[in-house]
Amino acid sequence: MQNLVKMKEQHNEKELENKINVEVEFDETALLAQEQAAEEEVDGEDSESEDGEDESEDSLSAHDSLIAAAAAEGHKAGFVNIIGLPNVGKSTLMNALVGERMSIISNKPQTTRHRIVGILSADAHQVVFSDTPGYIEQPNYKMQERMNSFVHTTFDDGDLLLLVIDSLEPVEQFSPALLEKLQQCDTPVFLLLNKSDLCAPASLKLLEDKWLSRFAFDKVFHISALKRENTDTLLAAIIDEMPLHPAFYPKDQLTDRPERFFVSEIVREKILDLYHQEIPYSCEVAVHTFKEDEEKNMVRIYAYILVTRQSQKNILIGKGGQAIKQLGIASRQAIETFLDKKVFIELIVKVRDNWRDDEAALRNFGYDA
Repeated sequence: MQNLVKMKEQHNEKELENKINVEVEFDETALLAQEQAAEEEVDGEDSESEDGEDESEDSLSAHDSLIAAAAAEGHKAGFVNIIGLPNVGKSTLMNALVGERMSIISNKPQTTRHRIVGILSADAHQVVFSDTPGYIEQPNYKMQERMNSFVHTTFDDGDLLLLVIDSLEPVEQFSPALLEKLQQCDTPVFLLLNKSDLCAPASLKLLEDKWLSRFAFDKVFHISALKRENTDTLLAAIIDEMPLHPAFYPKDQLTDRPERFFVSEIVREKILDLYHQEIPYSCEVAVHTFKEDEEKNMVRIYAYILVTRQSQKNILIGKGGQAIKQLGIASRQAIETFLDKKVFIELIVKVRDNWRDDEAALRNFGYDA
């Protein structure tokens, strides 16, 4: 099984290449000497190759020993990927399963833009959940194409897929492209009919039958991620599906993302809460400075909010700066709760035309699967 792909921030670097052309004149004696040296080098490489094979075998042996120890102890560990269309409750579900607020939540679609990892650990198991962006059938920007690519990677690197469906949405509205990917997938798949508390039992049964006629799911669950109904039963089934394996992460680790990533997500969540129409979808938040003051138990944060047009910047700032002030207050309070520290935050709004289709900008913002 391939390890989960970890997404990290990228920085553009320029490298200077020095090309030196050297002309060498050979006579017959020199040529023979070179051929002999080349043969000795090949012999040396063969020896190094054998040493490398020994090291590889030792590494495999150590890994096999860890697997055997985990099997003897009955310890399970694996990767679980959560997929679905936008706004079906994937982030709410991961937060419920992990027991921590890892993903931001909004009633607006396309809230999640990145692949976010949440780790659930206990003495006898470790489950590495991955929350993904909602799959967009027809992307309008390169950013949305990158978001879809995060979903595509989940079909290759997990032990279990959770397909989350809004029980209020008809089967016919589901993405044909995503269904085709499912049909080509060898990973076990659970069907989760979310928001089941809003549907009559007969309607749920009819919906389940329609889905089972389209794909042979390994198991089906009726859940309410928001109310955490039937999520305990689901979690038990997930743990049961995990292979015998030692933990992939330290047992006290909750995610593979740094604090500054979650700070940017919190600010973006507050933009989703406070602004409407196209504003939340035109913004990207980048933390420029994250400086901790241990003596004062304080963190100083400077963050940029990028928009695509000057008119959007004006709306974000608001008359007399009132809108950006409210955003700053809401962000600070939420970040203080998250970090359990005092926070000073300054938000700076900048205009960057067409950043959602700018390859360099997208790489810098972490949109690389």
